[in-house]
Amino acid sequence: MTHKPTTHEPAGGSHPAKDTAPDTRKVQDSMQENAQSRTAEAQPEAAAETPVEPAVDPIAALESEKAELKDRLLRTLAEMENLRRRTEREVADARTYAVSAFARDILTVADNMHRALSSLPEEARAADGVLKALVEGVELTERDLIKTLERHGVKKLDPQGQRFDPHLHQAMFEVPDASVPNGTVVQVVQSGFVIGERVLRPALVGVSKGGPRTPNGNGNGNGDTAAASQGPAA
Repeated sequence: MTHKPTTHEPAGGSHPAKDTAPDTRKVQDSMQENAQSRTAEAQPEAAAETPVEPAVDPIAALESEKAELKDRLLRTLAEMENLRRRTEREVADARTYAVSAFARDILTVADNMHRALSSLPEEARAADGVLKALVEGVELTERDLIKTLERHGVKKLDPQGQRFDPHLHQAMFEVPDASVPNGTVVQVVQSGFVIGERVLRPALVGVSKGGPRTPNGNGNGNGDTAAASQGPAA
C-alpha cells in the first residue's frame, strides 16, 4: 500500500508573506502621493510670497549711467581747471615774491648810500677834485642799485606831494601847512618800496594839516594819518 507524503500547512491556511507584500506597497504609494501633494501645494505658496521684480528697461539704465558718468566727468574737468589756475597763481607769486627777504636786506644798503650822499654839504658837491668824483661815483652806484631792484620787481616809492595813503605810507609826524591840501605828504623821511602788489617797506613821511579839505579827507588831518601812524597792515 502506497503512503502519500504529508504536508504541513500553517494554521489558518493562509500565506503571510504573499499577503503582506501588497499591503506594504500600497502604504508606500500612499505616502509618496501625500508627499507629492504637499510639495505641489507648497510651491504655489512660495511663488506667491516671492515678490516679482519689475522688468528693467536696458535703454533707461544706459541713459542713467551715461548721465552719471557725464556729471562725474564735468566735475573732474572743473576741479582740474581750478587746480591749474591755482598752480599758475602760486608759481607766479613764487617768481614775484621769492626775493622779498633778500630785497628787504638790500634796502639797507640803498639807505646807507642815500644817507652818505645826503650828509655832504652842497659846497662839497660843487667843488672840483677827488671829492666830486667820489660823490658822482656813489650817486651812480645808487642809481644802478635802484635799477637792479626794479628789474626784479622792486620799485621805489616817491610820495612827495602825493595824497597820504595808509596802505603805502607810515605817518611819522604832522606839519601845519595851509598852502597844501590836508593830508598831503610834505616830507619823506625814508623812501618806501613795493614788490609786485605787496608793500616791501612803507615810506616814512610827514603829513600836512590845516589846509583845505580833500575830496576823501575829513578836514583836520587826523583821520587816515592817525590810523596809519603805526604803519600799513601786513
